[in-house]
Amino acid sequence: MARNIYAEKEANVKRTWMLFTVFVAVVIGLGWGFGYFYDNPAILLGAIVFSVFMSATSFLFSDNIALSLAGAKPVARRDNPELHRLVENLAIAAGAAQPAIYIVDDPSPNAFATGRSPERSAIAVTTGLLQKLDRQELEGVLGHELSHIENRDTLVATTAAVLVGFVAILADIFMRMPQRGRDDNDRELRGVLYLVGLVFAMLAPVAVNLIQLAISRKREFLADASSALLTRYPEGLASALQKISEDQTPLRSAASATAHLWIANPLKSKEIVSHLFSTHPPIGERIERLREMSL
Repeated sequence: MARNIYAEKEANVKRTWMLFTVFVAVVIGLGWGFGYFYDNPAILLGAIVFSVFMSATSFLFSDNIALSLAGAKPVARRDNPELHRLVENLAIAAGAAQPAIYIVDDPSPNAFATGRSPERSAIAVTTGLLQKLDRQELEGVLGHELSHIENRDTLVATTAAVLVGFVAILADIFMRMPQRGRDDNDRELRGVLYLVGLVFAMLAPVAVNLIQLAISRKREFLADASSALLTRYPEGLASALQKISEDQTPLRSAASATAHLWIANPLKSKEIVSHLFSTHPPIGERIERLREMSL
């Protein structure tokens, strides 16, 4: 297990650089297309600057962006000493730095972790999670999220959430720009470029799902197993996942771009195809694996 976790850390760092490379290439490609379409070479230069800027921003500030999108607020030790104590004990047991703790005011039970490194990380839990889980169940969820941080899952997950969102925004901008540019001699080529942009904008939501799936759903299994080893009580997380899956309260801050960050898919009522495009493995399978560890 230790070797698998170490290998997964290395793989997640490589995935992050792959995402940066793909993002820069896509934005530069869009910049070239926009520049040709509107006969303005400055657009390509702007796209290059923008792609570099957004890649740096996503690496440095993706954790703050994810927390902001979720409406998460920091919680002081005096306001919830038990939550702080649980996270602190788990961090000590894992030999890890203690992450910052945030609370999302939402009745739906859920949680996520974010941060580019264990030293700059945070765990956010909803008020619904705190109200509906007992201590051992909450410990299992917190162990799962701490494992994501230690396995470097949060680096690639939060970076993906920011980058794919901005690619979708660029496609939307293209859709709203007026159809004008070069003279009629290039009308056919401009028409092709506009059609490409139209298709790209229409497929942007699917692209978001595919990139999130490329991050790999096996990271959830790995974090589940890591939490079970850390807490030495697999049933705690298994019971928590059971309660979370049975609770149908919608998460108000749920968004497709950040759905993969949460411990359970927050888009319960919005799933059209149950598992084909899900960012999470089936909870039933996760629970079964955890309970097999208890035997």
